[in-house]
Amino acid sequence: MAVVAGAAAVLAAMAGAAPACAAELLVFEQAGCVWCQRFEREIAPLYSRTEEGRLAPLRRVALGDEDAAFATLAAPVRYAPTFVLVEDGQEVGRIPGYAGEAAFWGLLAEMTKKLSRIP
Repeated sequence: MAVVAGAAAVLAAMAGAAPACAAELLVFEQAGCVWCQRFEREIAPLYSRTEEGRLAPLRRVALGDEDAAFATLAAPVRYAPTFVLVEDGQEVGRIPGYAGEAAFWGLLAEMTKKLSRIP
């Protein structure tokens, strides 16, 4: 009985860690990354209040921990920050690096057009 309860707890924890939405924007980041910090200041505070944020909520993943992405990626992530748009666990597109607000929003707008579940 303890084994069954333990297995149920593990499955419940795994379900909680998996993405809850059909689409997400994964941001692969690394401690000490100045471009990650700039993204944190310029975009992250308002992201969830934007249309893109409602379509694809932001989820942070440590660079090098691709297993934590719970998604099939088209290629390894090598640079921080890298933004990967996923839908139903599959990569839709990515933005390698952060070059400022205007570039980020423009590139993200193009990627979100590829989502199949745009309301």
